[in-house]
Amino acid sequence: MKLDDAYANVPNIPGGEDYPPRWAAEAAAFREARAPGRDELGVPYGDTPRQAYDIFRPEAAPEGTLIFVHGGYWLRFDRSYWSHFATGALARGWSVAMPSYDLCPDVRIADITHQIARAIQTIAGTTDGPVALAGHSAGGHLVSRMAEPGLLPDNVTDRITTITPISPVSDLRPLLQTSMNDQFQLTETSAAAESPALMTDRLGIPTRIWVGAEERPVFLDQARWQADAWSCPLRIDTGRHHFDIIDALKDPDSPLMTDILG
Repeated sequence: MKLDDAYANVPNIPGGEDYPPRWAAEAAAFREARAPGRDELGVPYGDTPRQAYDIFRPEAAPEGTLIFVHGGYWLRFDRSYWSHFATGALARGWSVAMPSYDLCPDVRIADITHQIARAIQTIAGTTDGPVALAGHSAGGHLVSRMAEPGLLPDNVTDRITTITPISPVSDLRPLLQTSMNDQFQLTETSAAAESPALMTDRLGIPTRIWVGAEERPVFLDQARWQADAWSCPLRIDTGRHHFDIIDALKDPDSPLMTDILG
């Protein structure tokens, strides 16, 4: 369809097809190397097998909890691909929780939004201290949606210090012009309702949006649309594309980690 290539990352990134298997291998090696008994894997938060999260903990009492929501166009991946991206926050003394969620077409994007809200509420209920939200691509959309008043209870939103969408999809209406919508089943109405860039009523949680300077032009547009609508900072990361922008999550001293954790 008209916008299929515009929103296609894998064929437009050198070696793009190699990233997912590399992520999976690095994540598995990270989990294997962790101290026994420190982490919890596959903790359920809902009533389907994919509604579960992993939580990785630092050696000392945690400073807070980073909840990272993965991307994949709401169509692919799960928490097992991303474990190693917890290293930056762990080095700064934070726990890191990573939820999976059901995928389209088995559910709609609005259903996934509510699953992530339930995951965040569950994780917050078993942890203390501040909570930071970050998400990549579709995950950037999902953490942004948490700023809708009433989606999370006050005792959770009061603890959320930052929302950091990384290469987010902020306006879902262009996706109607992609073949992916055969699985999303979005309409103009449902796409608008799920679009962070169109959220006029939002909680005042500090938000900073990141996008790679070498991303597809539509992702630069998507990031700008949300930053403009939310009047929040937009960080354009020089030399980074849609897949390697998240490498900064592994560096405790990176500007991205500073934005996320302060």
